[in-house]
Amino acid sequence: MTDPARPRVAVCGISLEASTFSPALTTAAMLSPRRGREVLDAWDFWREGGSLTDRAEWIGVLQARNIAGGAIPAEDYAALKAEILAGLVAATSEAPLDGLVLDIHGAASVVGLDDMEGDLALAVRAVVGADCLISSGMDLHGNVSHTLAATVDLLTTYRTAPHVDWQETKERAARNLLDRLALPRGRRRPAKAWVPVPILLPGEMTSTRQEPATSLYARVPEIEALDGILDAGIWIGYPWADEPRNCAVVMVVGDDAELARTEAAALAGELWARREEFGFVAPTGSFEEVLAAAVESPAAPYFVSDSGDNPTAGGAGDVTWTLAELLASPALAASGKRAIYASVPDAAGALAAQEAGVGADVRLRVGARVDDRPAPPVELSGRVVAVVPGEDNLEVVVRTPHVDVVVTRRRRPYHLESDFTRLGLDPRRADIVVVKIGYLEPELFDMAADWMLALTPGGVDQDLARLGHRRVRRPMFPLDDVSGVDPLAGAALFPGDTTG
Repeated sequence: MTDPARPRVAVCGISLEASTFSPALTTAAMLSPRRGREVLDAWDFWREGGSLTDRAEWIGVLQARNIAGGAIPAEDYAALKAEILAGLVAATSEAPLDGLVLDIHGAASVVGLDDMEGDLALAVRAVVGADCLISSGMDLHGNVSHTLAATVDLLTTYRTAPHVDWQETKERAARNLLDRLALPRGRRRPAKAWVPVPILLPGEMTSTRQEPATSLYARVPEIEALDGILDAGIWIGYPWADEPRNCAVVMVVGDDAELARTEAAALAGELWARREEFGFVAPTGSFEEVLAAAVESPAAPYFVSDSGDNPTAGGAGDVTWTLAELLASPALAASGKRAIYASVPDAAGALAAQEAGVGADVRLRVGARVDDRPAPPVELSGRVVAVVPGEDNLEVVVRTPHVDVVVTRRRRPYHLESDFTRLGLDPRRADIVVVKIGYLEPELFDMAADWMLALTPGGVDQDLARLGHRRVRRPMFPLDDVSGVDPLAGAALFPGDTTG
């Protein structure tokens, strides 16, 4: 039985950041679909007792999510999409939906498809109808294609990188939707100003910890506060996929269409004017240069980002090139310092170490099961000092003369101090900590006495020219000469119910 006093709002989506430069694939099973009540229980604000629980009749359909990885096989996407659409058909058979929260990241890729989010949005719209408002809260490293911008009514995005506001953004997307549904019909759908900006930069050059991103993103709440404006956002885009939609986008949403257009153009112009100011969030160098600096530095712990195979950006996670260099480093061996390496996923290696047990000496061949382009599997000899099984993973620590190597059954990031301490490792007392990451997440950033970002190979190589984009819109900064380019040339305005 529906409650006529509350709007009916469905929740569904597929959320992934996927590198098309990685040989890895992300299957439907890896996306761990939630269904029904599980979809709602994933977020505090609409589960039982949440801040938005009583404002709508929430209907969980299907939401699939994983850390960044490779593209989704076409058949896996088709199956997830079909289940979402079937769930929406079932939901609308009882009564029309008033709203829908499309829970997406913005940088998912599907083999053979250029714009997963746009494709999914169109399919969802075809089921829920033109009167249903659709809202989405996205990652600022996502992409907003013309199709997605035209199809989704309310779009908002993170305003920090690292993303300390991700939960706030998801709630804002839901709250914006509910606020619009409270308006009379005919005044609910706002205008949207969309400006694709020909900039393609990695997150490690666009962190809001530093200029120009700090002040550019500070403009977003200022614009949002204007009379007639509902939301504003800068999507810096995802650089590790080679698709026509991949670039930065500025959007402003509001009831005053002309003001939205003016403010979007101004913010996009500011972004374009400051493009040359973007730089890496930490000192960079080749791994040889970075390791030399770490070995020579008196600072500890000294963090090193193995950025080219960052699993949270889309790397396969099992590239062994950096680990091989670290294990073979005569400078590290001679220094007397010890390093932690987190991590290399290898199911066979992790299971073999578990079977051998803590205290056993092992000789393992690990890594490069998915991405063996930069280097083959590594021969790892040492003593098993930790075996930590988990609900969906297995982590072991193999201690070599100079490096404690974390081997996992499944790839995973190491962003928190507890990720190390539960393995018996103390990163605060380590000399050098090498993590597969780009910019350091907040806990590691606060912990690091010093830090460098190594420009290592992999599916999310920071050297975009080395990857060889062929299908993004050209010319594109910094890949091309962009002198004479009009950054506003592709702008579009999607009129809402009111035009101010």
